[in-house]
Parts: sequence; C-alpha cells; structure tokens
Amino acid sequence: MNDQLPGRHLAKSPLFVARALSTLRHFLHVEAVSGVVLLLAAAAALLWANSSFAHSYHEAWNLPVSLHLGGFAFVRPLHFWINDALMTIFFLVVGMEIRRQIHEGALSRFDQAILPVLAAVGGVVVPALIYLSFNAVTERSQGWAIPTATDIAFAVGVLALLGRSIPGNVRVFLLALAIIDDIIAVLIIALFYSSGLDPHGFVVASFGVLMALGMQRLGFVSAFAYVLPAFIVWAGLLMAGVHPTLAGVVLGLITPVRSAQPEIAPPVIRVEAALHPWVAYAIMPLFALANAGVDLRSGEFIGGAQFVTLGIGLALCAGKPIGVIGATWLAVRLGGCRLAPDVTWAGIGLIGLLAGIGFTMSIFIAMLAFTDERLQDAAKFGVLLGSLISVTLGLGWGAEYAQRQRAPGDC
Repeated sequence: MNDQLPGRHLAKSPLFVARALSTLRHFLHVEAVSGVVLLLAAAAALLWANSSFAHSYHEAWNLPVSLHLGGFAFVRPLHFWINDALMTIFFLVVGMEIRRQIHEGALSRFDQAILPVLAAVGGVVVPALIYLSFNAVTERSQGWAIPTATDIAFAVGVLALLGRSIPGNVRVFLLALAIIDDIIAVLIIALFYSSGLDPHGFVVASFGVLMALGMQRLGFVSAFAYVLPAFIVWAGLLMAGVHPTLAGVVLGLITPVRSAQPEIAPPVIRVEAALHPWVAYAIMPLFALANAGVDLRSGEFIGGAQFVTLGIGLALCAGKPIGVIGATWLAVRLGGCRLAPDVTWAGIGLIGLLAGIGFTMSIFIAMLAFTDERLQDAAKFGVLLGSLISVTLGLGWGAEYAQRQRAPGDC
C-alpha cells in the first residue's frame, strides 16, 4: 500500500485514528485547492501594480483603519491589519498543525521525523549560504532567511496536480518537511527579526497565555471565549517588540489535543478544521494581494537590489533542492536514517524541487527583513521568480516520476 500514514504504530483508539486521518485528508485537500487561489491572488496583485491603476494599489493598502476602545484609539494602515493581525490566524493554524503532527502525525515518532528534520535543516542552510554569497554587504544580508521557507499550499497543490500515482509516503515526507520549515521560520522570526525587546510586553503576553491555560482547566470549550486571552498575547508581543503574529503559534501549540468526551473531536482538530478554510481561501490570498504587487516597470532593481533578486531566486530553485537532497543523502549514507517504504531517490528529488516553492512565509520574512521598499520589491520578485522556476521544474520532474510509478502496473 502506498498510503502509509505516520503514527500508525502508536497505541491510539480507532476513533481517534479515524479522526486524525480524516483531518489530514481535509488539510491536504484545502492546501491543494488554496494553492490555485494563492496563484490567482498573486497574479492579480502583479497585474494591478503594473497597470494604469498602480497608484490605487498602494493607496488601498495605506488606507488608515482605526480600532476604538472607549477613549483609546489604535490607528494603523490596512496593510498592518492584514500582515500583523489577520496573519496571526494563519500562524494559529500553523501552530495547531504543528501541535497535531507532534501528537499523532508525521512528527510523532523520532525515527520517522528525524529524516525530514535533517532534510529541512539542509534546505535552510544551503539557500541561506547561496543568498549570502551574493549579498554579503550589511544592507542586503538581512534577507538571508527569505529563501529558507517552503509554502505548504503551493507545494501540496503542485503535488496534487501530479495525481494519485505519487506514493503516500512521499506526500507525508513533503508535508513533514514543510511543517518543519514553518517551525524553523517561526524561530528565525522570533530570534533574528525582533528588536528593542521590552520585558513588560512579555509579562502581558505571559498573562494572556496563563489566562488561556486557566480557562482550559476550567472547561471552557467555546473558541470565542479565548478571543480575549488571544488579544492579550498578541498585544503583549507587539509591546515586547516581537512580531505579534507569533501569538498565533503560541496559542496553537497550547491547544488541547485530547477531548474530555470521546464522541467529540479534540479542540486542536475542531478549531483547525473551522479556521483552515478561512485562512486558505481568504487570509492567505488577501495577504498575497496586498504584498505580491511588485512594480516591474520602475527599473529600480539597481544598486545591489538585483543581487537580492538573483540570490533569492537561485537559493529557492537551486539551493532548496541541493540542501534537501544533499542532507537526506548524507543522513542515509552515514547509516543513521533510511528512506520510508515506496520513497525512492527520484521521490526525494521531487520533494527537493517542490521545497523550492516559497511564497507566504518568504514574502512575510521579506517584509520584516527590509525597510527599504526597493529591496522589498526586489526580494518579492526573487521569491516569485524562484518559486515559478521551482513549480516548472517540479511539474516536469514529477510528471516523469509519476509515469515511472504507473509503468509497473500498466505492464
């Protein structure tokens, strides 16, 4: 059977396993379809930013939006509310998916998680080195982390286009790799793209986390009850100087994975299932629409900005597969790991190519890495270019790989 799933040897009830498999299938389906929606949103942003209405593109996202609480007014541009507020829900789903995969999924066992972990590390280190080889100067070196993340939606979407002949364990390896990439990206954002840390903000955020844990112990089951502690954590991290979207990861990681009543799905499954379609079909496309609009007519990719584009593009389409395949080969060669059943080196090659599709997290990091709009645009264009090349190479190699997988059965 090709569709071997992670965690199958764990001692879990049939009902829990059925829920886990159903959630995984739902997750993969949503990610696959949302990849197309993301592509359309990115294309719309590019067309808008390069049309005769380009001025309205920038004006729309700079429109001030205010939040009023009594006499308190918090005013920020629409771009802030998308990137710093709505994307918190994206990170919440990421955090819950990480929590669930650690509990009963691809990251639940050390022996099956170690190879994707090593592959992900290789897929972070090599692209970063390639980028820095073109951008060692201080002004541009801050973007080293931009090409290190894999976009789950796009990668899974391309894999879905290749059909069911792709073995199940290849899909699981890619999913685990992308999730680990997200974990590394979250850590990078927290460690390298936070400045001027204020300890008072951490106190406020800790209070919000303790409030959420206390409400769990008291048996609060309604997701709406946790809006207040979630807002406190978000506000605390904003005060602390840490990117506030990481509040979503924190809350996702503490979401319970067990239910008090066996007939009711655990909160981590129920909340993720409810939020995931909203994130995939609304929040992520809106993020793409607000951030992928690069003006290609400006001719401003000079004075070093072109090296940002080149470094990111090469790091994604070449560095990612080299890092993923190289780290996997080295781990297997040294005897510490072995490939899962039905996963061949051709399959690892496909995973490496698809890992080069960076979008949501890569553009998100680009917004944090550079304050210069010229460098931001160059970085975004590099992400789009490198991802497009990776999609093309992945589809080409994947079609050949899928044909090989079908060949024995056709004889």
